[in-house]
Amino acid sequence: MKKNIVLVGLMGCGKSSVGNVLAEKTGLKLVDTDELIEQQENKTISEIFKINGEKYFRELEHQCAKSLSNNASLIVSTGGGMLENTKNMDLFKQNGYVLYLYAPAKELYKRVKNETHRPLLKNSNPLETLSSLLEQRAATYEKADFTINTLNKQVCEIADEIIALIQ
Repeated sequence: MKKNIVLVGLMGCGKSSVGNVLAEKTGLKLVDTDELIEQQENKTISEIFKINGEKYFRELEHQCAKSLSNNASLIVSTGGGMLENTKNMDLFKQNGYVLYLYAPAKELYKRVKNETHRPLLKNSNPLETLSSLLEQRAATYEKADFTINTLNKQVCEIADEIIALIQ
Protein backbone atom coordinates (compact mmCIF):
# COMPACT_ATOMS: atom_id res chain seq x y z
CA MET A 1 0.00 0.00 0.00
CA LYS A 2 1.44 3.35 -1.02
CA LYS A 3 -1.16 5.70 0.43
CA ASN A 4 -1.59 6.57 4.09
CA ILE A 5 -4.73 5.64 6.00
CA VAL A 6 -5.73 8.74 7.96
CA LEU A 7 -8.30 8.42 10.74
CA VAL A 8 -10.16 11.59 11.71
CA GLY A 9 -13.06 12.31 14.02
CA LEU A 10 -13.98 13.70 17.37
CA MET A 11 -12.43 12.47 20.61
CA GLY A 12 -13.84 9.10 21.59
CA CYS A 13 -14.76 8.00 18.06
CA GLY A 14 -12.18 5.19 18.13
CA LYS A 15 -9.25 6.53 16.11
CA SER A 16 -6.57 5.11 18.42
CA SER A 17 -8.25 1.74 18.96
CA VAL A 18 -9.06 1.28 15.28
CA GLY A 19 -5.58 2.47 14.32
CA ASN A 20 -3.98 -0.20 16.52
CA VAL A 21 -6.09 -2.97 15.00
CA LEU A 22 -5.44 -1.68 11.46
CA ALA A 23 -1.70 -1.72 12.17
CA GLU A 24 -1.94 -5.35 13.32
CA LYS A 25 -4.03 -6.40 10.32
CA THR A 26 -2.04 -4.55 7.65
CA GLY A 27 1.48 -4.54 9.07
CA LEU A 28 1.65 -0.78 8.50
CA LYS A 29 3.19 1.56 11.06
CA LEU A 30 0.75 3.50 13.25
CA VAL A 31 1.50 7.14 14.00
CA ASP A 32 -0.65 8.95 16.58
CA THR A 33 -0.36 12.70 15.99
CA ASP A 34 -1.06 13.60 19.63
CA GLU A 35 1.68 11.22 20.80
CA LEU A 36 4.07 12.62 18.20
CA ILE A 37 3.41 16.19 19.37
CA GLU A 38 3.79 15.20 23.03
CA GLN A 39 7.17 13.61 22.25
CA GLN A 40 8.36 16.63 20.27
CA GLU A 41 7.28 19.12 22.93
CA ASN A 42 8.11 16.91 25.91
CA LYS A 43 4.71 17.88 27.38
CA THR A 44 1.25 16.37 27.50
CA ILE A 45 -1.49 17.84 25.31
CA SER A 46 -3.12 19.25 28.46
CA GLU A 47 0.15 20.95 29.43
CA ILE A 48 0.57 22.41 25.94
CA PHE A 49 -2.97 23.82 26.08
CA LYS A 50 -2.41 25.24 29.56
CA ILE A 51 1.07 26.69 28.98
CA ASN A 52 1.04 27.64 25.29
CA GLY A 53 -2.66 27.79 24.41
CA GLU A 54 -4.85 26.12 21.82
CA LYS A 55 -3.61 28.28 18.93
CA TYR A 56 -0.03 27.11 19.50
CA PHE A 57 -1.20 23.49 19.68
CA ARG A 58 -3.13 23.81 16.41
CA GLU A 59 0.04 25.10 14.71
CA LEU A 60 1.92 22.06 16.00
CA GLU A 61 -0.81 19.87 14.52
CA HIS A 62 -0.47 21.65 11.18
CA GLN A 63 3.29 21.08 11.11
CA CYS A 64 2.66 17.43 11.98
CA ALA A 65 0.13 17.10 9.12
CA LYS A 66 2.64 18.64 6.68
CA SER A 67 5.33 16.21 7.76
CA LEU A 68 3.16 13.08 7.74
CA SER A 69 1.60 13.88 4.37
CA ASN A 70 5.07 13.52 2.84
CA ASN A 71 5.19 9.89 3.97
CA ALA A 72 3.55 6.79 2.58
CA SER A 73 2.14 3.54 3.89
CA LEU A 74 1.31 4.86 7.36
CA ILE A 75 -1.77 4.64 9.49
CA VAL A 76 -2.27 8.10 10.97
CA SER A 77 -4.50 8.50 14.00
CA THR A 78 -5.17 12.23 14.34
CA GLY A 79 -6.14 14.30 17.34
CA GLY A 80 -9.82 15.17 17.51
CA GLY A 81 -9.21 18.79 16.49
CA MET A 82 -6.67 18.13 13.73
CA LEU A 83 -9.11 19.40 11.13
CA GLU A 84 -9.74 22.70 12.95
CA ASN A 85 -7.27 23.87 10.33
CA THR A 86 -9.03 22.80 7.14
CA LYS A 87 -5.72 22.87 5.25
CA ASN A 88 -4.80 19.70 7.13
CA MET A 89 -7.55 17.79 5.30
CA ASP A 90 -6.04 18.85 1.97
CA LEU A 91 -2.57 17.80 3.13
CA PHE A 92 -3.75 14.36 4.23
CA LYS A 93 -5.74 13.78 1.04
CA GLN A 94 -2.65 14.40 -1.12
CA ASN A 95 -1.21 11.05 -0.13
CA GLY A 96 -3.85 9.24 1.84
CA TYR A 97 -7.34 7.97 2.29
CA VAL A 98 -9.10 10.08 4.93
CA LEU A 99 -11.65 8.14 6.94
CA TYR A 100 -14.04 9.94 9.26
CA LEU A 101 -15.02 7.79 12.22
CA TYR A 102 -18.41 9.08 13.32
CA ALA A 103 -20.42 8.58 16.49
CA PRO A 104 -23.22 10.75 17.90
CA ALA A 105 -22.33 13.19 20.70
CA LYS A 106 -24.11 11.13 23.39
CA GLU A 107 -22.09 8.05 22.46
CA LEU A 108 -18.83 10.03 22.38
CA TYR A 109 -19.61 11.43 25.81
CA LYS A 110 -20.31 7.93 27.14
CA ARG A 111 -16.90 6.82 25.85
CA VAL A 112 -14.84 9.74 27.24
CA LYS A 113 -16.74 10.98 30.31
CA ASN A 114 -14.34 9.37 32.80
CA GLU A 115 -11.14 10.50 31.07
CA THR A 116 -9.24 13.38 32.62
CA HIS A 117 -6.82 14.24 29.79
CA ARG A 118 -9.31 16.00 27.48
CA PRO A 119 -8.67 19.76 27.79
CA LEU A 120 -11.68 20.77 25.69
CA LEU A 121 -14.02 18.85 28.01
CA LYS A 122 -12.87 20.48 31.23
CA ASN A 123 -16.04 22.51 31.63
CA SER A 124 -19.47 22.29 33.24
CA ASN A 125 -21.22 20.69 30.23
CA PRO A 126 -18.95 18.37 28.24
CA LEU A 127 -21.87 16.77 26.36
CA GLU A 128 -22.90 20.17 25.05
CA THR A 129 -19.27 20.82 24.08
CA LEU A 130 -19.14 17.55 22.11
CA SER A 131 -22.43 18.36 20.35
CA SER A 132 -21.15 21.81 19.46
CA LEU A 133 -17.80 20.48 18.19
CA LEU A 134 -19.57 17.88 16.02
CA GLU A 135 -21.70 20.61 14.51
CA GLN A 136 -18.78 23.02 13.98
CA ARG A 137 -16.59 20.41 12.32
CA ALA A 138 -19.28 18.63 10.28
CA ALA A 139 -18.52 20.45 7.01
CA THR A 140 -14.84 19.54 7.25
CA TYR A 141 -15.49 15.93 8.25
CA GLU A 142 -17.81 15.57 5.25
CA LYS A 143 -14.79 16.14 2.98
CA ALA A 144 -13.29 12.83 4.11
CA ASP A 145 -13.02 10.12 1.48
CA PHE A 146 -15.17 7.79 3.58
CA THR A 147 -17.42 8.11 6.62
CA ILE A 148 -17.82 5.15 8.95
CA ASN A 149 -20.49 5.13 11.63
CA THR A 150 -18.83 3.50 14.65
CA LEU A 151 -22.00 3.21 16.75
CA ASN A 152 -22.62 -0.35 17.97
CA LYS A 153 -19.62 -1.74 16.08
CA GLN A 154 -16.62 -3.58 17.44
CA VAL A 155 -13.16 -2.18 16.70
CA CYS A 156 -12.29 -5.21 14.53
CA GLU A 157 -15.45 -4.70 12.47
CA ILE A 158 -14.51 -1.07 11.83
CA ALA A 159 -10.96 -2.03 10.85
CA ASP A 160 -12.26 -4.68 8.43
CA GLU A 161 -14.68 -2.16 6.94
CA ILE A 162 -11.81 0.28 6.34
CA ILE A 163 -9.64 -2.37 4.71
CA ALA A 164 -12.51 -3.35 2.40
CA LEU A 165 -13.13 0.30 1.44
CA ILE A 166 -9.56 1.14 0.46
CA GLN A 167 -8.61 -2.02 -1.44
